[in-house]
Amino acid sequence: MGARRRGRILAFQALYAWEMAGKENNLGDLLEFSWMDVKQGKALGATADFSRLLVTGTAEHIKTIDAMIRRHLVHWDFSRLNLVDLALLRLSVYELMFQAAVPPSVVIDEAVDISREYGSGDSYRFINGVLDGVRKTIQGGMHNG
Repeated sequence: MGARRRGRILAFQALYAWEMAGKENNLGDLLEFSWMDVKQGKALGATADFSRLLVTGTAEHIKTIDAMIRRHLVHWDFSRLNLVDLALLRLSVYELMFQAAVPPSVVIDEAVDISREYGSGDSYRFINGVLDGVRKTIQGGMHNG
């Protein structure tokens, strides 16, 4: 597994934990990765830096990101999203909207692969559909980010 994939998984896990705590958890505590196995945590290096960038960027732009996700939910209420899908969508929408150097196809492929591992049975299809809609909106220049 590549460093960027590991970084995305860590960021996704931190965002999930943040949401589980009702966003009351201090992000700084989560970004120390103290919740990981000590051996894993010490071996992170640049992977942890990438994760921190993703998590802090997502948290900083959470309202804009959530608005974009809501805009692309078809026949689904935002409040009904399971927290795994929500964390992965937030992370990926942040990358699509604010990390232009990363090709959208890479962001979507990574999200789909991670959702296959961590999500429910059809999560990957749902994630793919929402993110593809977001990608099209961004490429059409119709977001306020």
